Amino acid sequence: MAYLISVNAGTPTPTEHSSMPMTGIDKRPVEGPVLVLVPGPQGTAPTGIAGDVVCDVRVHGGPDKAVYAYARENLDRWATELGRELSGGVFGENLTTSGLDVTGARIGERWRIGGEVLLEVASPRIPCRTFAAWLGEAGWMRRFTERAEPGAYLRVLRPGSIRAGDPIEVVHSPAHDVTIGVAFRALTAEPELLPLLLPVDELPERTKEKVRARLSQ
Repeated sequence: MAYLISVNAGTPTPTEHSSMPMTGIDKRPVEGPVLVLVPGPQGTAPTGIAGDVVCDVRVHGGPDKAVYAYARENLDRWATELGRELSGGVFGENLTTSGLDVTGARIGERWRIGGEVLLEVASPRIPCRTFAAWLGEAGWMRRFTERAEPGAYLRVLRPGSIRAGDPIEVVHSPAHDVTIGVAFRALTAEPELLPLLLPVDELPERTKEKVRARLSQ
């Protein structure tokens, strides 16, 4: 059974690797129930997790990046390869999951968590300099891209309360085959896959605009 290992929220941390002086990537597990909310438009501070912080609101937060999920199984593979412990939230994820194929989740797939919250898979996470600096691993952006296990950004379709240990149930899966993994590869190392993304209604419009621009070059 798929379930939540932890719900993670961040606090502002100084960084020299972004155009912003602070980052919210340092996320730690939260004890007890946590409210999941529908955030305001991108460019405002809140995310979908009550008490969480994002600092560069130009590229983080907003309805299409309300919640970020990463699989514990993928963290464990990285921990083995890097030879270090990777705690829940260390990749900046809000939800650390178990038993859920996050990379194989289709864009538009819907997850029910606990008895209230309904989330929709929106897009993959694209690595940035801040993420690389936070991990402190040589060649991290290249290695992360080559692995193509990016985790998923999710929309909040139905708000509510969640906590560690809550079950996760996939309640809807679209008919198309564009997964988080396929979308990530298309947007990074395999641009020949880009045409597959445009017919996917649930892909964020900002992402589609970038795809159209790249295909028109």
